[in-house]
Amino acid sequence: MPWSNQGGGGGPWGSGSGGGGGKGPWGGGPQSSGPTPPDLEEMLRRGQDKLRRVLPGGSGNLGGKGFAILGLAALVLWGFSGVFQVGPDELGVVLRFGKDVREVQPGLNYHLPYPIETVLTPKALRVNKIDIGMRVDDVRRGSVTRDVPEESLMLTGDENIVDVDFSVLWKVKPTGVGEYLFNIQRPEETVKAVAESAMREVIGRSEIQPILTGARQTVETAVQDLMQKTLDNYGAGIIVQQVQMQKVDPPTQVIDSNRDVQAARADLERAVNEAQTYQNRVVPEARGKVAQITQAAEAYKSQTVAEATGQTSRFLKIYEQYQKAPEVTRERMYLETMERVLGGADKIILDSGTGNGGVVPYLPLNELSRPAPSPQRQPQAGARQ
Repeated sequence: MPWSNQGGGGGPWGSGSGGGGGKGPWGGGPQSSGPTPPDLEEMLRRGQDKLRRVLPGGSGNLGGKGFAILGLAALVLWGFSGVFQVGPDELGVVLRFGKDVREVQPGLNYHLPYPIETVLTPKALRVNKIDIGMRVDDVRRGSVTRDVPEESLMLTGDENIVDVDFSVLWKVKPTGVGEYLFNIQRPEETVKAVAESAMREVIGRSEIQPILTGARQTVETAVQDLMQKTLDNYGAGIIVQQVQMQKVDPPTQVIDSNRDVQAARADLERAVNEAQTYQNRVVPEARGKVAQITQAAEAYKSQTVAEATGQTSRFLKIYEQYQKAPEVTRERMYLETMERVLGGADKIILDSGTGNGGVVPYLPLNELSRPAPSPQRQPQAGARQ
């Protein structure tokens, strides 16, 4: 019997005028002074009325046809529950009873409804970045870099300490989404741990000076290769795209001294370059002079040998003529020698024969000792006339 008919009251708690005397449904207790609770029977009655209007025939009884429609509607809704969306930077992995069966590309896709198939959509197409040795904090829309010494301080191969801040760019392999989801639990922490371990190993095999100067590219490549090899051994399904060394400095306590060392090395390199420049200028000049002297000596040698050869040939020719006519050749050689010797001498030869009659000739010695006038200064014959 409904609560509204108990005790003749108008409400479930006997709030109307009746034999209940203002008592509750159990016939006792004071009348409630608060709000009236909802009538459950009224709510059920209203739901039945709405269902009658929806069902064909308007009958209050559902019947087999009504249950069939409800089942069909539920089946359609259950089938449409398999439609899912994969974002532009995601890849979908469909699981059938927990087993990886296929991968789907970004866009609208479908899988069998739950619990037959489910889908996981990791950010597999997005390039991720991990900073090691530093943290970039956003303070009032301005990035502030904060050092993390426990990650950045490393020991080099020559037992020096170096402060290395670097970043790693990585993403999921296109064919390794399943490995990425099921082989490792926390991918970012795994990549960070592998990157720090690889950097410490590479730094531990290197000396501090190349690291601080020109060996950054070599270190980055070595760290990237070592990270990729380690992650492949883990079966992580991750590819390391790039390793970027942001800052490489000595510790703060010795950075001033290291700067002095760097300045001294720069001065040394400058002095070496200047000496090399001087060498490049002087050595070619010296080689040119050597070549010039060598060529002059070769020319003198050729000239001397040619002259000696000519003299030898001349002597042999004269000797041949001498063998044929010794007296004539001797007389000719004497005359040619005297001609050559006396040809340039300033002498006067007087014949001491008997034709002089004892007369002493006049010799203008002053005029004879003067140098002969040049032909240009001699007066013309017509001018003396």
